[in-house]
Amino acid sequence: MPGLGRAVTAWRTGWERLEQRWPLLRWASIRRQLLMLGVLPVLIAGPLLVLVLYLSATTYDRLLIQKVRADLATAANYFERVMDVTGRSVSALADSAALVRQLPHPTAPEALGELLQRHQHQHRLDFVCLLTPDGQVLRCTDPQAQVQSYGAWAVVHAASAGGSRTELDVFSAAQLAALSPALAHTARIPLQPTANAVPDARAEEARGLLVHSAAPVHDAHGTVQAVLVGGVLLNRNTGFVDHLNEIVYPPGVLLGGSHSTATVFLGDVRVATNVRLPEGDRAMGTRVSAAVREAVLERGERWHDRAFVVRDWYVSGYLPLMDSREQRVGMLYVGFLEAPFASARRGAQTLVLGVFIGMLAVGLWLARRLSLSLIRPVERMHQVMSEVEAGSLSARVQLPRRADELGALAEHFDRLLTRLEDQTRELRQRGATLDAEVATRTGELEAALTELRTAQRQMIRQEQLAAIGQLTAGVAHEINNPVAVIQGNLDLMRERLGDHARPVRDEISLIREQVQRIRLIVAKLLQFSRPSEYAGQVDTILPAAVVQDCLLLVGHLLRRSRIAVEQQCSATRTLHASRNELQQVLVNLLVNALQAMPEQGVLSVHVRDQTAADGRPGVAFTISDTGPGIPPEHLDKLFQPFFTTKQHGAGTGLGLWVSRTLVERFGGHIEVENRPGAGASFTVWMP
Repeated sequence: MPGLGRAVTAWRTGWERLEQRWPLLRWASIRRQLLMLGVLPVLIAGPLLVLVLYLSATTYDRLLIQKVRADLATAANYFERVMDVTGRSVSALADSAALVRQLPHPTAPEALGELLQRHQHQHRLDFVCLLTPDGQVLRCTDPQAQVQSYGAWAVVHAASAGGSRTELDVFSAAQLAALSPALAHTARIPLQPTANAVPDARAEEARGLLVHSAAPVHDAHGTVQAVLVGGVLLNRNTGFVDHLNEIVYPPGVLLGGSHSTATVFLGDVRVATNVRLPEGDRAMGTRVSAAVREAVLERGERWHDRAFVVRDWYVSGYLPLMDSREQRVGMLYVGFLEAPFASARRGAQTLVLGVFIGMLAVGLWLARRLSLSLIRPVERMHQVMSEVEAGSLSARVQLPRRADELGALAEHFDRLLTRLEDQTRELRQRGATLDAEVATRTGELEAALTELRTAQRQMIRQEQLAAIGQLTAGVAHEINNPVAVIQGNLDLMRERLGDHARPVRDEISLIREQVQRIRLIVAKLLQFSRPSEYAGQVDTILPAAVVQDCLLLVGHLLRRSRIAVEQQCSATRTLHASRNELQQVLVNLLVNALQAMPEQGVLSVHVRDQTAADGRPGVAFTISDTGPGIPPEHLDKLFQPFFTTKQHGAGTGLGLWVSRTLVERFGGHIEVENRPGAGASFTVWMP
């Protein structure tokens, strides 16, 4: 037993060194030493735990700040895109042939006004005006406009010089009223008392924050003939901030209980926001806190920190907004409620601290109990170790029989010399058992690796589909531009040719039909890339007719199988939805039902009037099969993207997900009823 002897010697040497360093240990009993050894790790872990809690809280707060920093960057990019879209809308009309044709005919102001109003509604602008190169107003879309000169804005100077420019500027109440009395009325926002804000003696904010753009209108010789200016008022523009909030904080991004907000400030006044007051109204006219105002508006810094917003603390990001004169005129804000995140952090810290305190108390109690029961066996074993170290292998511990590890250790130590051969054989058997366990665990690891690779392939597939969706959206956008040019020039050609176009009337009609076909294809591409955002054409639909069309589309599958079809149509109501999209949903459900009955069965299609629980009238389409039904473990995954039970790549797992997206877009829903061993039923309810 030379190895055991060396271990005892090393232990004794280490303890003697501790006694030399801390003399008090020489007079400490073994009981106190054991208690000290049990408590010391806990006492050492206490400060470390406090440090870990502090570092984790600091890191958690830093991660929240990093998130709001990224959110603010996303919001700034969206704001720049809105300005760019406004500029391109104005430039598109300035470059159009229709506007150039109207300018030489000042005797027809009504036609020019209709052209400007049509463009304003088409591009969702709040006003459009036509100016002379020196800024004098020729025509505005609002008939009540009284403005004579648009003013010395930088956008007008740039357009007069032959360029296009888009800027953010503040218009006074008088300037807004001259452009359009409706704009001045919309921009007027009463100021509300706001906690932590700088005092303001004003009763209302009558100025307007506008994104306006100007573009030159050239004649045939390239000379600037006029200047076209248009813009969007941000005051009370709830659609802008709501869409901005949806882009920055899509559903599911924030912790449960938190909510996101977005705001556009004119100065320190909220002129467009989805921040809510306690009574539920939007917090229009409330103002930013004094600390944020000083940092962002006065010093021009970006704010990435917690801030008091109306009545709660939010993790906030503020960005100063600059006008055409490089003056800070407002702020762009995004943020989310801090309380749920702080509560989650405190809960985690409390749990960790409570567990630690509980473990400390239990450790102290156990250390005391164990010190009483361990002292005599330890002393006896120490004595036997000394005898073994001296070479007396006949020494035995011979403790009274104990049921704990010390008793087992003493018995094992007593039998060590006489059972060495048996233990060797036992070790070999344990080695064989260990090999078997290693083989079993290796198989489990291989299975887990296979599952991981499958998940990796699915992730790659999702990334590829996402890339295809982005590419599809880009291609559709690029196709729309030349199609618009073709459509416009075709209308211009017919208008200019007049009666001379009769010989090629059929060809022109064919071109128009093909242009419409291209537009339909582009719409389908956009629907594929963004099914939840892109709505199809709304038609008036007879339920019975659309069911017959769908059965006709799957007729080739019915003819290849022995499947009977049962129809029952008692619906008397009509639907207002996209016929193509409703057909897509019903055909997908019919194909799934047929694939559930590969040999034979009964396909049931029932259409009936049904009123929803909230009182809305609608029509229910029920498609049932007599197949094996749906496994219960698959019910919760049916409408998840990329979930499919079809083998060898026969399905993409997108059919039911896309179908539910299409139905919910028109206010409907899909329900499933499973009958294990007897088939399944899918019911599509449409309002």
